Amino acid sequence: MLLQVDGLRKTFGRRVAVDGIGFSLDVGEIVGFLGPNGAGKTTTMRMIAGYLEPDEGVAKIFNIDVAQERRRAQERLGYLPEGAPLYGEMTPWTFLRFVAETRGMSREAARHAVRRAAQDARLGETIDQPIETLSKGYRRRVGLASALLHDPLLLILDEPTDGLDPNQRHAVRDLIRKLGEERGLIISTHSLEEVEAVCTRAIVIDQGRIVADKTPEALKEEHGSLERAFQTLTRGEERV
Repeated sequence: MLLQVDGLRKTFGRRVAVDGIGFSLDVGEIVGFLGPNGAGKTTTMRMIAGYLEPDEGVAKIFNIDVAQERRRAQERLGYLPEGAPLYGEMTPWTFLRFVAETRGMSREAARHAVRRAAQDARLGETIDQPIETLSKGYRRRVGLASALLHDPLLLILDEPTDGLDPNQRHAVRDLIRKLGEERGLIISTHSLEEVEAVCTRAIVIDQGRIVADKTPEALKEEHGSLERAFQTLTRGEERV
């Protein structure tokens, strides 16, 4: 199994952000995280990625405990947080070389890794243009390429199409579908349309707990539409 999550719990003061979340994920699955503001989606993703310590529970990547062996686990995952920082004066090529070298890759290995990640993210001719001159869609692709540099089998993407225009969203969704053929993906998204378009499963989270874990088709069949399913399962609160 690529990812096994069992009983993750996290509190901030008296507030319970994540309350016993558990699920599994294998290669070829694209899981969409849905839930209201403050439901616990981003907190869950950060614990899986090793950026936040759980109070209880465990996340394992290829049976490696993320909390106990963080570096080994993180070598096997790529994480793209919402609003991931980029250096505008750099080109994608120099930025990705910088990221590869901070991962400890040799110069030759970094060069090969950048070429592969740039191809996977479909950066094309933008590879040598200053990042600050690129569209939002291509800047998100640069961020995605940085998460792909070490060729991980697990990708965690927080709002990968946020702020993009329809054409840019369509292009990034096509890219996500392609990446999902040989990897496992977790995506947090505002868009029910996006879940329906790219995800093989939808996990709905409310008040730190999973309230549904089904295919988008099963949720539509049960509730009539994904929007109605979301409203019913989360009491119609604001979508995130």
